Amino acid sequence: MAIGVSHTSVTLSDRELQVVELVAAGLTNQEIADKLDISKRTVDNHMSNILTKTATGNRVALVRWAMEWGKVCFDNINCCVLPAPVDKGVF
Repeated sequence: MAIGVSHTSVTLSDRELQVVELVAAGLTNQEIADKLDISKRTVDNHMSNILTKTATGNRVALVRWAMEWGKVCFDNINCCVLPAPVDKGVF
């Protein structure tokens, strides 16, 4: 088990999940605030709550947790991939 990464399921609100997605995309708290049209202080509070709920100590551990639990994905890594359609005209 990795240090600082929770291996138990937790429940995050829809807004908290939005924040996690934006953290994983590399945005700062100020950039997240601007994107979601909320104050930076609100983002700071969401981050504090998220880090507590997920038992992660920092943004890197949070992104790792989010990937492990399928909350975010990158370039089809850790995503549910649907099977490719079968092209019956090509052999």
